[in-house]
Amino acid sequence: MTVWKLLGIALGLSMDAFAVAVASSIALVRLGRRRIFRLSFHFGLFQGLMPVIGWLVGVQVGPWLHAIDHWIAFGLLAFLGGRSIHEALHREPDESPLGDPTRGWRMVLLSLATSIDALAVGLIFALEREEILWPALVIGVVCGTLTMVGMKLGSRVGRRFGVRLEVAGGLVLVAIGLKILLEHLGW
Repeated sequence: MTVWKLLGIALGLSMDAFAVAVASSIALVRLGRRRIFRLSFHFGLFQGLMPVIGWLVGVQVGPWLHAIDHWIAFGLLAFLGGRSIHEALHREPDESPLGDPTRGWRMVLLSLATSIDALAVGLIFALEREEILWPALVIGVVCGTLTMVGMKLGSRVGRRFGVRLEVAGGLVLVAIGLKILLEHLGW
């Protein structure tokens, strides 16, 4: 596999994580290095591990997983996006967001939801008899880097536009989930 093809795959897989990072950082009152590191690390880690898991699972589970991965991603992103919208609309103006997308189960669910496509890529790599360790590392690093950039961008935009962008961020999460679902359904 060429370096350019691998970078293209890594960038394509990381776009959902980038958009989610922008939307997530909009909801934060204060961003901080720890939050950027936590989300970037976890998004990169999940994005790098999922192709390895997909590759290990290989041919046996590939057709079954491909049949439902889009539903899982859609469900997780729609739930998280809906919750973000609800929190933004039902919070007092000076109250901070109820949930921190860089902590706990919310972070794990976001990491999982944005990396499910990478699992399918791992399955494809197994079918094509491609090596997996180097591509997984590149995918993880690219995703982690784009997550950092997305969080910084979202934080700057979020300070200016507040709740409206939080709602928009929630809608973006739902839209990403819907996009994943529709692409896999062939629309």
